[in-house]
Amino acid sequence: MVKAKRKPIEEIKQSIADYDKVLTVGCGGCVSVCLAGGQREVNALNAELKLKCKNDARPKTFGSYTVERQCNNQFLAELDDKIKDYGCILSMACGAGVQLLAERFPAVPVMPAVNTIAIGVDREIGMYEEKCRACGECVLAYTGGICPVTRCAKGLFNGPCGGTNRGKCEISQDIPCAWLDIFERLKAQNRLDDIMKIQPPMQWQNQVQRTIVQQPYERRYYK
Repeated sequence: MVKAKRKPIEEIKQSIADYDKVLTVGCGGCVSVCLAGGQREVNALNAELKLKCKNDARPKTFGSYTVERQCNNQFLAELDDKIKDYGCILSMACGAGVQLLAERFPAVPVMPAVNTIAIGVDREIGMYEEKCRACGECVLAYTGGICPVTRCAKGLFNGPCGGTNRGKCEISQDIPCAWLDIFERLKAQNRLDDIMKIQPPMQWQNQVQRTIVQQPYERRYYK
């Protein structure tokens, strides 16, 4: 599922500085499940923005509405009669939802209120772990269901480097070697022939696996 995290409040405030009436639109899909953009988060953002803007020379009015999914035009129809009352829209959906909203209402500025972070899994309440980078060339069938694009710190696509040390990556002792995990899983499944199947080169961003913790839950996990 897509995971997102709210943008800093000052960045959001700056993006709506030129507009007096702002409609904050939530999404009942992925961002709601990961506690970043559902109706509760819409209400919390509007309350925070009202406090931030109350002493400004230019007063603002905030409206709120949450559709079932912003990535589906069918659900955006609910906003057709509401948009005319507002100068801009704050979208709390993923990047896909923001773009579809902007496409449906091209005359109205649409500002993202969250950053789309990853495709991941739920680990704890408010804590998510990236599992997929949406590279478009999935090789999980050959790697025992372990993604080398996301899991390998170097993004290696055809086997391990020479930097494994006692099962950890040379980049950091906190990072398990993804290719060792792939080897062990394929071995347990009697599928080691798969590791010898060379995959053609592809393009991806060389980043390490990320964990996303929503701001209200940071104290729970970061002490």
